[in-house]
Amino acid sequence: MNIWEQLLNLFLPPRCLKCGKVLKDDRGLCSHCMSEINFITEPYCYQCGHPFEFLEEKKGKLLCGNCLKSKRSVFRYSRSAFAYDESSRKLILDFKFHDHTENAKFLAQTMFVCGEDIFKEGIDLIIPVPLHYSRLVGRRYNQSAFLAKELSKISGINFDNLNLVRHKKTRPQVELSGAERRRNVKDVFSVKHHQKIKGLRILLIDDVLTTGATLQECAKALRKAGAKSVDTLTAGRVI
Repeated sequence: MNIWEQLLNLFLPPRCLKCGKVLKDDRGLCSHCMSEINFITEPYCYQCGHPFEFLEEKKGKLLCGNCLKSKRSVFRYSRSAFAYDESSRKLILDFKFHDHTENAKFLAQTMFVCGEDIFKEGIDLIIPVPLHYSRLVGRRYNQSAFLAKELSKISGINFDNLNLVRHKKTRPQVELSGAERRRNVKDVFSVKHHQKIKGLRILLIDDVLTTGATLQECAKALRKAGAKSVDTLTAGRVI
């Protein structure tokens, strides 16, 4: 820590992102709040990352029922850092809707750890799920782009938040059921410059995976543009 960071911490000490408790260092959460987060660890589905409820230890590269039935997924792998529940909801909502962009660093760090196997497989470019320009103007920032930028810093992999676009305004997904979510985002994403995507292994970033409809439509657009593979990585996941 340099002298300026030490001075800053003296007058504005780091605080827990959840409860506000003063911390000795900038680790994001106090020990109590950290212990409440339900991190997703193995065993989980090797492909989609959904945790197995009744298995207590890893037993090889297991697949869930949905992935076994699915003949062809648009994703190579999907991973999420923690369960999106009462213990983690404040972190996400403050970050997404209440200008707490400082949460991005901690969230990206947890995502990098849980997505370790994806990074080992090889990633060429990190891309966030885009917002429609009208929603971006209203919110002033894209939370997924903040996460992608932080992950780029941690991993040293380039990120691009301009090429994948949402060209149609849609209703907020939170208002809709599973089937409605899929219809709501169908064919609303496109890639502007295919040559910047062709042959690359893409890591697609979002804050929360709920039904996966938005991520699937983004992945379809990227694969159509010539991406070699698409993996997804989110902070939270609805289980």
